[in-house]
Amino acid sequence: MLKGIFRTKNLDDILAALGDQTNSLKRTLGPLNITLLGIGAIIGAGIFATVGTAAAGDAVRPGAGPSLMLSFCITAVVCAFTALCYAEMAAMVPISGSAYTYSYATMGELVAWIIGWDLILEYAIGNVAVAISWANYFRSLMHDALGIDIPQWLSTDFRTARKIPGLLENAPHILGIPIVFNLLAFAIVALITIVLVWGIKESAEFNAVMVGVKIIVLLFFIGFLIYMVSPAQMAANWHPFQPAGWGGTFAGAAVVFFAYIGFDAVSTVAEETKNPARDLPIGIIASLVICTVFYIVVAAVFTGVMPYNELVHRLATEQAEPLTMALRHAAPNARWASAIVDLGSVVAHTAVLLVFQLGQPRIFFSMARDGLLPPVFAKVHPKYKTPHVTTILTGVIVGLFAAVMSIDEMVDLTNIGTLFAFVLVCIGITILRYKDPGRERPFRVPFGAWLLPMMGAVSCVFLMYYLPPTSWWRFIAWLMLGLSIYLSYGYARSVLGRNVGRHPFTTPGLKLAGLGFFLVAIGLFVIPHDAGFADLYAKLTSGMEAGKRTIIAFGCIALGLVMGIIGSLVGTSPSRDE
Repeated sequence: MLKGIFRTKNLDDILAALGDQTNSLKRTLGPLNITLLGIGAIIGAGIFATVGTAAAGDAVRPGAGPSLMLSFCITAVVCAFTALCYAEMAAMVPISGSAYTYSYATMGELVAWIIGWDLILEYAIGNVAVAISWANYFRSLMHDALGIDIPQWLSTDFRTARKIPGLLENAPHILGIPIVFNLLAFAIVALITIVLVWGIKESAEFNAVMVGVKIIVLLFFIGFLIYMVSPAQMAANWHPFQPAGWGGTFAGAAVVFFAYIGFDAVSTVAEETKNPARDLPIGIIASLVICTVFYIVVAAVFTGVMPYNELVHRLATEQAEPLTMALRHAAPNARWASAIVDLGSVVAHTAVLLVFQLGQPRIFFSMARDGLLPPVFAKVHPKYKTPHVTTILTGVIVGLFAAVMSIDEMVDLTNIGTLFAFVLVCIGITILRYKDPGRERPFRVPFGAWLLPMMGAVSCVFLMYYLPPTSWWRFIAWLMLGLSIYLSYGYARSVLGRNVGRHPFTTPGLKLAGLGFFLVAIGLFVIPHDAGFADLYAKLTSGMEAGKRTIIAFGCIALGLVMGIIGSLVGTSPSRDE
């Protein structure tokens, strides 16, 4: 079997990496910087884009209505359990890597690789969606504020362009092929990448300015609508409070979870924090509390201005820009007010892009130091002391994907990937309390090793339950793709693996296993994601196009599993490893 895949990395060894000055990061951040980074990551696309759908519902889920305020509270409680666990881990292990590093110390190398690979869904893939959303709002801002119309063929992906009448026909053509790509999304990612390579202190200062702007804009939204709509009228619009019952409230909580993603991102800058044992818990918890207060007030004002019965009849495109919709409903002639909110949305998206683009390279950086990725990923810029190689690589990948991909499918992947990471961090707290009870813990999750961490894990699984089946198919496929890369490269080159006597090069058996799990991933990506197991059986016997696709998918999965299991056994036999 695979040797040492559940062997954990000693915390003392992890912390010893901080003494390596050749690959060390510059410590410049204090508690205020950390708090502002947290706010910058949290307040973004979620509050500016999801509250409309969460309150109104859609074809597959009920709406929360005015109980959206309660939905935000429920999600805040779920995130609070996890935030406490992140605070304990970050204070105890003040090193880059976030949940990846914590999992390595508690559940072993394989789980650490899985969570490191999974975090790509939260940071990189999530940022693709944010960059696309940023491009949409920026185009609206240019039109509403300055009267400038940016061509849609320069701000839309090809799949979306096919749904817009006349866009492909009017776009420029080369050799008869229409040229359509999201230049705006690529450009903002490129700009953010340059800022991040420049330096962490400069990035934090840039973020602080953006946080100030979007807080002012949210305060303007709240104050302007309270001035335009009387509190008595708002209270009247809050009835019925739960038009779809608790099902609508919980569905709304699952939707607005996107508005909370990001508080954990600050743990990735642990090595750049002056006093991580004190500053990281302060930053994580303070940013979550501040954002929750804002969210509840915004939800109260939004549902007080927009009656539920009218909200559900609005178009999906209007619900996608809920704050602007509420302003136009209360003051249809105040275009200047809508322009201000558009500006705040652009700034908020930019701040999220900054923090998440800051987080992903540091995950790669930590994985490379452990040998699970090529050593070039662990290089630090000699002047700016930033992980410039991984920062540029992340920027290129996110920018290219944002230029050509649509937003819808990536949001669900981000959600399930983040919740999965949260579950492992919560479980890790309980494991470490028993495995290493004598370890100094500058911050401790209160009420013992089980109560709050397990409540956090269970509540995250509860929210995952509300995600559509499509998310689960693609999530498992993504993990299988990561397992393929681990067996093909990381297993043999792991620093910890070499210490336990693994063969230093990828054996033919491991290559076979890697190819096998790659086939499994292909099959899971190809299989019809909107079908249950009973539906898949019906498709298999239908003989139609969906049936052929299902047969191919199952064939890839079956063949891949056989190759993966045989390759793992043969490639890691004692004669190969020792």
